[in-house]
Amino acid sequence: MRVWSRQLSFGGGGPIPGLALAAGTAVISGVSVYLNSYGVRSVPDAAVYTTAKNLVAAAVLLLAVTLWHGTRGARSVPGAPPSPEARRNSWGRRLGLAYVGVVGGGVAFIMFFSGLAQSSAQPAAFLHDTLVVWVAVLAWPFLRERVSGWNLLAIGLLVAGEVAVAGGTGQLSMGPGAGLVLGATLLWALETVVAKRLLGTLSPGRVAVTRMGVGVAVLLAYLGFTGSFGGLLTLAPGQWSWALVTGLLLAAYVGTWMGALARARAVDVTSVLVGSVLVTTLLSAAFGVGGLATEGAGLVLVAAGVVLVARMGPREAAA
Repeated sequence: MRVWSRQLSFGGGGPIPGLALAAGTAVISGVSVYLNSYGVRSVPDAAVYTTAKNLVAAAVLLLAVTLWHGTRGARSVPGAPPSPEARRNSWGRRLGLAYVGVVGGGVAFIMFFSGLAQSSAQPAAFLHDTLVVWVAVLAWPFLRERVSGWNLLAIGLLVAGEVAVAGGTGQLSMGPGAGLVLGATLLWALETVVAKRLLGTLSPGRVAVTRMGVGVAVLLAYLGFTGSFGGLLTLAPGQWSWALVTGLLLAAYVGTWMGALARARAVDVTSVLVGSVLVTTLLSAAFGVGGLATEGAGLVLVAAGVVLVARMGPREAAA
């Protein structure tokens, strides 16, 4: 039995649709953004916190994939010498995996959590969820995914809803923290396209483990270069508790995200991911950080956009 395979299923049942996995990713992301806005402040150095959290996620993913033998990807014919095309594809996969690991799993995380430490949860969530806009721009030239009129309508609803939830464009000023979050989002948009291409021949498990494993190596090297490695070794139990909880969520996020990308169009998966703002906002309201009176209209717009994608996405993919 494989886990994170392209045919993910519940205990032998039918395969889980990609957009259903994306919905699970959105829930995980919404909880993660909310908790990370507090967890990142529990450690003075955001890079140390990110490394600790990502170490947990990498270990969990590696253990899961190893136990369930989910790392098998496309194989060459035994004994057959690789053709020039196969060698070119092999180099392309290596370069793609390098980007996913070094940039997506390392550099972008440093930027995002450094920015999150200087901003609040909702503006950071909004900037992260503009991922759908950048992926839509890249989807046609690099993935040949058609962005239809209903896609544009859905993205418009999602972005408008995000702006309303954030309290209007005046609440989205581009300070240093927001700039880092936006920069990380742009890097992750390109990573989404690269990962989608990789998932045509590699298992989600292999891509997920590469992302987090190589990314952790980059983060550890960054701590050593900046002289912050000692901060990782001296984390208090309470700080490791934050890293453990958010690291487990990150492992679930990456696993379901790669599974969703393998099963559905990138533009549809990232559209559904915007639904994470519903979870973040509801958690903020439940714990007295915000209120729903001024955010209700925005939440309705986001929900409408997600529902539109859920209804139309499978039809577009089947066309």
